[in-house]
Amino acid sequence: MKEIIAIHDEVMPKMSRFGKLVSELSSKEDSTEMGLKYREAREDLQTAHKAMMDWMKDFGNKFHYEEIHKGKALSEEKQKLLDAEEKKIKEVADAINSSLEKAENLLK
Repeated sequence: MKEIIAIHDEVMPKMSRFGKLVSELSSKEDSTEMGLKYREAREDLQTAHKAMMDWMKDFGNKFHYEEIHKGKALSEEKQKLLDAEEKKIKEVADAINSSLEKAENLLK
C-alpha cells in the first residue's frame, strides 16, 4: 500500500501542469504536420489525466480510508486487488510522465 501511495503522491503534483500545457498545445493545433503533433500531445495529456482520475476513483471504491492511510490489515482477496493496483498505478504514472515530457519538449 505504501508503495502505491508513494507512486501516486509522486505524480499527482505534476497534474497541475496539465491545464496550461493543454491550452498551449490547443492554440497551436492546425492541419499541418506540426499542428497534428500538437494535437496528439494534447490528447496524450488528456488521456493520462483521465487515467489518473479514473484510477483514483476506482482505488477509493476498492479500499477504505483505514486500509489506505492507517495500515489496516487487508484480507487475502483485497491483497490480490492491491497487487493488481500496483501495476495499474505504475502504468498511469508512466503515461503522466511520458505525456508531460512529450508536451514540454514539443513546446520548447
